[in-house]
Amino acid sequence: MAGNTDKKSKGHINAKADEKFVEDLADRDDFAQWYQDLVYKTELADESPVRGCMVIRPYGYALWENMVRLLDDRIKATGHENAYFPLFIPRSFLEREAEHVEGFAPEVAWVTRAGKEELAEPLFVRPTSETVIGHMYAQWVQSYRDLPLLYNQWANVVRWEKRTRPFLRTTEFLWQEGHTVHRTEDEAQAETMLILQQVYQDFLEKELAIPVIAGLKSESEKFAGALRTYSLEAMMGDGKALQSATSHNLGQNFARSFDIKFQDSDGEVKIAWTTSWGASTRMVGGVIMVHGDTSGLRMPPRVAPIQAVIVPIWRKDEEREAVATLVAEVEGSLRAAGVRVKSDWREERPGFKYSHWELRGVPVRIEIGPRDAQNGQVVLVPRTDRSDKRTVAREAVAERVSALLAEIQQTLYDQALEFRKGRTYTANDYEEFQTLMADRDRLGFVEAWWCGDAACEAQIKAETQATIRCLPLEQPEGNGACVHCGRPSSAWAVFAKAY
Repeated sequence: MAGNTDKKSKGHINAKADEKFVEDLADRDDFAQWYQDLVYKTELADESPVRGCMVIRPYGYALWENMVRLLDDRIKATGHENAYFPLFIPRSFLEREAEHVEGFAPEVAWVTRAGKEELAEPLFVRPTSETVIGHMYAQWVQSYRDLPLLYNQWANVVRWEKRTRPFLRTTEFLWQEGHTVHRTEDEAQAETMLILQQVYQDFLEKELAIPVIAGLKSESEKFAGALRTYSLEAMMGDGKALQSATSHNLGQNFARSFDIKFQDSDGEVKIAWTTSWGASTRMVGGVIMVHGDTSGLRMPPRVAPIQAVIVPIWRKDEEREAVATLVAEVEGSLRAAGVRVKSDWREERPGFKYSHWELRGVPVRIEIGPRDAQNGQVVLVPRTDRSDKRTVAREAVAERVSALLAEIQQTLYDQALEFRKGRTYTANDYEEFQTLMADRDRLGFVEAWWCGDAACEAQIKAETQATIRCLPLEQPEGNGACVHCGRPSSAWAVFAKAY
């Protein structure tokens, strides 16, 4: 056992301050406030003086960097290369694709002046980069031998949102956006699905421990200007859906608008097929809302900024020296094993430190007290079950911590999947559908048949605030009656209220 965790060292805060530190977190029943508290109190982000923007603090940026590294590895492993395109785009580019301009015009930020001079042509700040990238691709593609073009960029984008929430929906956010050009429709479709499932779904489920449903967006919900849009939908801790990543088969719409043509092997000049796909910092919001609990964040070990925190415990100077020797040894072995570890030597009570790191979601706490130093052991405490304390010999620490991190990663995924299953319902008629959508305590995904009529879809949204999140790739056999209008239907849809 770790030694004397309730004792106060010189300079440690008092019990009252220790308790207040935890009480400042809103109850999870007030999910919106709980979420805001976690973002700000764990120092993931802070408010910006610019409306709707956020400052990503080092702890939050370290989480994002780990996500970027793991996702970028997957993108490159599938043959894509990184590039960079301008933040500012001429107004005429936006006007060349009608559906695109209609879809994004309300969110576009404009630059009309440079210094004291009015610009001859206003520039818009990219909400997404299909237009400027399409312009460049038209210059780079001449022959079928130039294809495919498989490029991705990591960038910031701006969308002038009316209602914002940190990480989930901000005026400026960080993301990656892939843009590819292909010779045939089949190649473009294969690319779209490759990214959706082998890149995004694999990343979300294996690295972020977030189970997702892969599916096709309805015509009303698809990306402006796309032929088809596919998305990955995740259930948050309040039962609402979060669109976690999207992959678009753009067909020939943008290629036609931006004159992306190539001479094929038969000598004929043809219009290319293009795709685009993206995932953003809203994935950070997903990690918070899927895994967080009443004590704070629970970081998936694969992306956690700190995977293990060592809390030294001592009362006397002579005890501190022995503890420090073991702490240094354990920290060194963990670093050698590739574990992101931190030792907390602050002059605070152990209980304060426990709460501090639990709030920040560090997967494993390692307690080392005088008795542990004497016996050559440590105590491991998993964030997923703080009552499950494990005493481990110092020689086995690196191996046991690595195994525990893998266990925690799987536990978080299993718990999230179990929660989603428990909050997924089948509605056989519209009365049942409305009842489910109105029940805050049971709110979740509702699966039902849908006739495919956009008017029917719009009426459901108006009456219940629920949208079709996707038509799952795995469709049931047969058909049924539309949950709203009762007409014969062959599309099985997932409905939910969403962020």
